[in-house]
Amino acid sequence: MGYASIVVTPVTPRVGANVEGVRLAEPLSNRQVEELHQALAEHQVLFFRDQPLDEEAHKRVGRYFGELHVHPAFPGPEGHPEILPIHADANSKRVSGERWHSDVSCDEEPPLGSILYLHTVPIRGGDTLFASQYAAYEALSPRMKAYLEGVTATHSGEHVYRRTNALLGRDDSDKVFPHASHPIVRTHPVTRRKALFVNGHFTTHIDGLPREEGRAILKFLCAHSTREEFQVRFSWKPRSVAFWDNRCVQHQALWDYYPQTRSGRRVTIKGDRPF
Repeated sequence: MGYASIVVTPVTPRVGANVEGVRLAEPLSNRQVEELHQALAEHQVLFFRDQPLDEEAHKRVGRYFGELHVHPAFPGPEGHPEILPIHADANSKRVSGERWHSDVSCDEEPPLGSILYLHTVPIRGGDTLFASQYAAYEALSPRMKAYLEGVTATHSGEHVYRRTNALLGRDDSDKVFPHASHPIVRTHPVTRRKALFVNGHFTTHIDGLPREEGRAILKFLCAHSTREEFQVRFSWKPRSVAFWDNRCVQHQALWDYYPQTRSGRRVTIKGDRPF
C-alpha cells in the first residue's frame, strides 16, 4: 500500500524506514496517524530527522499509539512519569541499552514500542542498531521452528535493574522488579507474523528444559537473533527521532563516543501479553 500524507523510504529490505512530510511537534491528522501505524507495521522501526520535540509533544506522539508506559525501575521526572531521560557524558558509569534487548521484556505485558528523541549527539559515534526478529525467526531451520513452537522463556528485570542501581549508588532494597514467562516465538497482534522473542539482557532461562540444554539453545538464539543481515543502523543527528516496535525488533545503543555527550528522552507505549 502507498502513503498519501507521509513519505516513507525503506532503509534496508528487511527493516527500517525514513519518514518525511510530517511535523511531530504539531497535532497530526487522522490520516497521518493511520499511515504511521501502517508504516510501523510494515517497517518495524521508523526514523525522523529535524523534529524538535518538547515533553508534551513527545508524549502526544506516543499516545497516538496507546497508553504510555511508566518504567518499573526508573520513572520519569516530576510531572512527567512517562518520560525516561536518556543521557550519557564524561561522568557516566553506564549508558542505557548497551546490550541487545527489547525494552522491558520482563513485564507481563511488554511495551508495544518506544519513541526516542535526542537533542544532543556526539560529533561521531553513538549509533543505534536494530535487528528484525521476523527476519531472525524466518531464517531458522524448519526443525528449529518446530522445536520452539509452544516453548516459553523467563524474562527478569531483577539482575538488570539492581546492577544499574548499584552502579548509580541508588538504594532499591524496597523495590520488586518484574519477571514473566513469554513464548520464545510470539505472534505480532497486528501483522500476525511470527518473531523471536528472547534477548541476552532480560531472558534468563528457557522454561522446562534441563539447565545446560536450555542455556545452549538460549545462547544460540540470542546470537542468531542479532546477526548483521537482520540489522539496520541509525546514525543520530540533533533533533532526530527513532520509533521502534518492541514486539518484533531488538536494539542496541553503542557507547563508542566517550567522553562526548548524548542526551534526550524516551516515551514508551504500553503493549499486551505476548501470544
